[in-house]
Amino acid sequence: MTGFRKLLLATDRSDFSAGAERVAITLAQRCGAQLLAMSMVISNAELEAVAPQRMLQDESDARAYLDALSSRAGAAGVQCEGLICHGQEPHREILAAAAAMQPDLIVTGRRGRRGLARLMVGDATARVVGSAPCHVLVVPRAAQMWSARIVLATDGSRFSDAATAVAAEIAARCALPVTVVSVVRDSFGEERAKQAGEAIAKALAQLAAAGAHADAEEAHGQSDERIVAIAAERGADLIVLGSHGRTGWQRVMLGSVTERVIGAATCAVLVARI
Repeated sequence: MTGFRKLLLATDRSDFSAGAERVAITLAQRCGAQLLAMSMVISNAELEAVAPQRMLQDESDARAYLDALSSRAGAAGVQCEGLICHGQEPHREILAAAAAMQPDLIVTGRRGRRGLARLMVGDATARVVGSAPCHVLVVPRAAQMWSARIVLATDGSRFSDAATAVAAEIAARCALPVTVVSVVRDSFGEERAKQAGEAIAKALAQLAAAGAHADAEEAHGQSDERIVAIAAERGADLIVLGSHGRTGWQRVMLGSVTERVIGAATCAVLVARI
C-alpha cells in the first residue's frame, strides 16, 4: 500500500477508539508509514477561568495516554508522534491537523464518547469523513485489520472510481479477493439499472489490471442494507466506497448511503476521496 505513507490517527482515548488505534498501528507497520496520533482536550475561555486545574489534569491525562499509545506502536516497530489539540469541536481540530500534516489517510473510530450518535455515526466522524482532504478509514471498536476479503461498492460515479483505485491497490498489495457490489433500487428506471452492470464491468476491469482477484454481485434493494449484508455474507473485513454516490450532491457533507454503511457495518469502512 505504497499510497499510505502518512497516517493521522484521531483518538478520543475511549473504548470507541480502540479499533482505530489497533488498525492504525498495524497498517503503519505494514506500510512503513509515519503515524501521528492526535487527541483533543476540550478547552474554552470560560472553562480555563472557572476550572484551570481540570484543564491541566485533562492535558496531563491526554499526554500520558498518547505516550502509552506511542509505546505500543514502538513495540510494533512503528514510530508514533503524539499531538494534543485544544478546542471545542473535535472535527475542526482533526481537519486542522490533517491540513498541517497532509496525511494520505485519517483513521478514526465510528463514534466518540461525546453526545448521541447520529444513526450509529458520531457527529465528529461524519463531519471529518465529509470534509477531509484525504481518504478516511472508520473503524468500529471491535474491528480488526483486514485479512479476508474486500467489498467494493460502486455505482459508476467518479466517487466510486476513486474507491475502485484504492480497493485495487489494497487488494493487490494484501493479496485479498474483492467482491464488487452495485445495487439496483426498485425505483431505478431501465437506464439507471443498466448503469449498475456497466459500473461492475468498469470496476472489474480496473481490478484485473491491478492484478487483483475479483468477483461481482448485482444486488437489488436498499443500497446501504445490501452492501452491509453482502459484506457479512462474504466474510469481508473491509468495505471500500466513495464519499458520495451518483445521485448525491457534492456540496452535501457526506452521502447518506455512505453514512448508513459506516453506521451499520461491523468491519472497517474506507471512504475514498477524489
